[in-house]
This record gives sequence, C-alpha cells and structure tokens, in this order.
Amino acid sequence: MSISDGHYRHGLRRVVGRRTDEQSRAATPLELLFDLTFVAAFGVAGNQLAHGTAIGQWQSATVAFLFAMFSVVWAWINVTWFASGFDNDDWLYRLLTLVQMTGVIVLAIGLPPLFASIESGDALDNRLMVAGYVIMRVALILQWFRAVRADSRYRPAAVTYAVFVGGAQIGWLLLAALQLHALAGLAVALVLFGIEALGPVVAEGRGARDEDGSTPWHPHHLAERFALLTIIALGETVFGTLASATEISDGQGWTLETVVVVGAGIALSFSLWWTYFLVPHALALEARREKTLPWGYAHVFLYAAIAAVGAGLHVIGYAHETENHLNATTVVASIGIPVVVFALVRDFLQAWLVSARPPSMLLQISSAILPVAAIGLAAANVPVWVCLIVVLASPLSIIVWFELGGWRSLDTQLAQVAGGAGRPGPARPG
Repeated sequence: MSISDGHYRHGLRRVVGRRTDEQSRAATPLELLFDLTFVAAFGVAGNQLAHGTAIGQWQSATVAFLFAMFSVVWAWINVTWFASGFDNDDWLYRLLTLVQMTGVIVLAIGLPPLFASIESGDALDNRLMVAGYVIMRVALILQWFRAVRADSRYRPAAVTYAVFVGGAQIGWLLLAALQLHALAGLAVALVLFGIEALGPVVAEGRGARDEDGSTPWHPHHLAERFALLTIIALGETVFGTLASATEISDGQGWTLETVVVVGAGIALSFSLWWTYFLVPHALALEARREKTLPWGYAHVFLYAAIAAVGAGLHVIGYAHETENHLNATTVVASIGIPVVVFALVRDFLQAWLVSARPPSMLLQISSAILPVAAIGLAAANVPVWVCLIVVLASPLSIIVWFELGGWRSLDTQLAQVAGGAGRPGPARPG
C-alpha cells in the first residue's frame, strides 16, 4: 500500500464534480481546521456585541454585529458549498484554503474598528475587515475558475458564481476606499450583501437549465458541515457563561446567582443544541434538493442568534462591574431576543424541510413568547437569575414535548417527504 492509496494524493488534480451519492461522505480534516478560524471570528464579534451593550451602545453594536456575522457566515457558506461539490484535496486546493483561513483572521482583526466606527457614527471603518473578506473571496474565485476549466458540465454555474463574487468584491473595495459616513456606508453594504445573496440563486438557476449543470453538492456532507458550524457557534454560549461566572464569582464569590448563571447558561447551550438536532436535515435535503438554498440562507440568522446568545450571557457578567450601568431589562433582553430569533429560525427550518407547519403551533408560539415574558419580568424587577430560568424554559418545552411523543408527528412528516419525492435522482458521475 502506497501513500497515494490514502485520501491525499500528491500533485494537481482536475476539479471535477463529485458524486452526490458518495458513501460515508464526511467532513475532512482540512474542513475542520478551516472551521477553527471561525471560532475566533465568532468570538471577536460576540465580545464586541457584549461590550457595546455594556457601555450603553447596544443599538450600534447590534448593527455592527449583524454586519460582521453576515460577512463571516456568508463567506463560510460559499466555501462549504464549493467544497461539497468540487473538493479534490490537491496541494493547490489546500493552499487556497490556507489563504481563506488567513482572510478570516484578518477579517476578525478588523471587527473592533468596524464596531467603533459605527458606535461613533463617523466614517465607516471597514478597511481591514474588507481586506480579509476580499482575501477569502479572491481565493474562492480561483477555485471556481478551476472548476470552469476542468468540468464543462458545471461551467455556466461556475462562471456565474465567479462573476457575482468578483463583482461584489469590487464594490466592497470601493466602499472601503470611499470611507463613507456610517449610515451611508451601511446602506451601500446592504446593497452589496443583496448582490452576494443573489449570486447562488442565479447560478443554480442557470445550472438547472442545463442538464446536470447545477452544483453537485452532497446532502449528507452539507448537512454535517452546517451542523458542525452550529456546534462552533454554540461554543460562544459556553464562553459567555464562563466569562459571566468568572466576573460574578470574583466580585461576590459563589452565590446562588453564580450557580444559576452557570447552570442555566450551560443548560441553554445544551437545549439549543438539542432542538436544532431534532430534525434530520440530511434526510430531508436528500429527498428535496430544491430546498437547499433557503435552508442555507436561514442559517445565517441562526448562527447570528446563537452567537448573540453567547454575547448576552457575557453581558450578565458585565452587569456586575460597577462602571457599567446596566439595568436588568437590558441584560435579559440581550439573551431573550436572540433566543426568540433562534426559535423562529429553527421552526422555519423544520417547516421548510418537511413542507408542513410544526405539529403543535400553540407550543411553538408559547416557546417563542417565554423569552419575551422574561424581559417583562425583568422590567418588573424580578431577579435576573429567575428571568434566565424562564428563558431556558423556551427550548426546554420543545424538547420535553418532542421526547414525550411529539417525535411521532415529525416522523410522519419525514416519511411523507421521502415518499412524495421518492429516492434522489441518479448521481452525477465524478
């Protein structure tokens, strides 16, 4: 047995479409290493949001946070989408992945200036952030051009991706160079985000018009990759809990509040994880490939919500520092609102994948209302640790309902999806 019999083969290899029915298609070690850079990016964005909330700049910090999270997550989604269809793991692919990882780090370094400029209302300082983003995107363009040269079946879609990504980068560079006022800069950024989001729709539509021309992504691989980034985002809730517990215990020792913050924070992390994985995403995507784009887009908001929960948990610790004048309502809202967003996006993902509304709409609505009720309780001077338990009841109620028999309804819906669509079409040869 030679070294070439393993996963990695030396030299350059053609970037051809991979089979959509590969057995045991899982995330590669390179993809896992690539994801580690996003731990840093999520962490910086979450810390900046928590700090902005602590100093009373939650509005501007939230805008900057959403700007940052879309940039980071969108770049990740695009790389993951390409890898699912065309990963050939040659030395050039690995080097281009290294370039993209470098871009993520540069983008993360540029996040604090972005937050500061939006908080001050002066010129939008996104120069370093854009530099990192462009580094990632240029490497991706080169990957798409490799696919254009190697596999004529996917040429229309690959060219369209390259054109949209490249055109958007010109816009981002102009935005960074012009140094517009924060409001004007954000308006232009919103247009550029729209162009970025339109690219896959046009590319996949163009590919679908040609026989076997749409991107040959693998449903189980793609679902696993999105699930892994969900876990990485949930790591921010653990970091937020740790930061708050440390700050509270340093200031007043281990009290009932400290214990509840630690317990509820970890339980919230676990509950969000549990509710996300109630739905077997891969099975639904395998049966309904046309569901994938909206499914992927929705994860941008899901990841932002999870990271914001982590930032909110960190805000609890900030509230115990004397120099910060945080009221209980702001503290609880910084956790409760992201939990509501998470619940709504998770419900959408489930309904979208099975083409049916959730079996218990009343429960879904109640679970979304609980965090709002917690905010109201905080405004009524109920202790923060009690409000945190009420927020925790939101995902817990879904879990309890599901485990007590609600899973049967979802099983029936999934069976209908698989039966109505039949087995996936024949795989494209790779």
